[in-house]
Amino acid sequence: MFELRLQCPQTEVELVSDALMALDALSVSVEDADAHTEQEQALFGEPNMPAPAAGWLRSHLMALFAHEAQAQEAAKLLSLQPFFEDCALVAINPVPEQDWVRLTQSQFEPVPITPSFWVVPTWHEPPAQAKWVMRLDPGLAFGTGTHPTTRMCLRWIAEHPPLGQRVLDYGCGSGILAIGAAMLGAAQVDAVDIDPDAVTAAQWNAQANHVELNLGLPDLAVGTYPLVVANILAAPLKVLAPLLCSHVLAGGTLLLAGILERQTEEIQAAYQAYLKLEVADAQDGWVLMRGTAP
Repeated sequence: MFELRLQCPQTEVELVSDALMALDALSVSVEDADAHTEQEQALFGEPNMPAPAAGWLRSHLMALFAHEAQAQEAAKLLSLQPFFEDCALVAINPVPEQDWVRLTQSQFEPVPITPSFWVVPTWHEPPAQAKWVMRLDPGLAFGTGTHPTTRMCLRWIAEHPPLGQRVLDYGCGSGILAIGAAMLGAAQVDAVDIDPDAVTAAQWNAQANHVELNLGLPDLAVGTYPLVVANILAAPLKVLAPLLCSHVLAGGTLLLAGILERQTEEIQAAYQAYLKLEVADAQDGWVLMRGTAP
């Protein structure tokens, strides 16, 4: 396999990328040509905030080709195009053979939720101190235990086991929170998501961990629950305030995550007509909010 590396101004990135794919590139990736220099430019903003720019001023495009001749031919054809005038060929290099599966797996280590509760990928052995082990591999849906919002929710559930309770995980993603609740003694767990792929992923993960979940789209959630968990983002959480609160049993608990510290007050304001929310945990700029239904 060979990598064709080009440098392009932001105005030509999309056109050159499309041309590379038309020339049978296996993949095309883009990165800041000024990365790790004083000219490096932040491109992606915070959740629910617009990106500060449409693209970097100068970008490196890396296209992978199966054969060196294909990469050379692509570079030659691109150099003849008018839109390539402000672009440049940087290099054509062989890509060393690697075990890409093993390389990907090496990026995911066992995640401690509490000293005795761990989320462990299937290719790792559980730590000796783990009493509770959830087996979970990266997949199509959000939730592997590595993100602070997931860890905070799961830690709260581990420290407040929902023994014999009925639990609702709204926006379940991979099902990690629902599975955790089931493992820790919940009598019934309803897990819902608007994404059918997430529902499918959660079903696979539940089976792998030998727990039963009631899985489906949001209309599966019926009635009230002693514990309702929603790890989404601030914008949908505000819209969902009346719905989520309607599912919380009187005296029950609502857990909300996916909230940045600076969004705490706006979330509290959105829910103040239904219940009082307080920060229950904080990590890396994110907060976990908890409220009790009157």
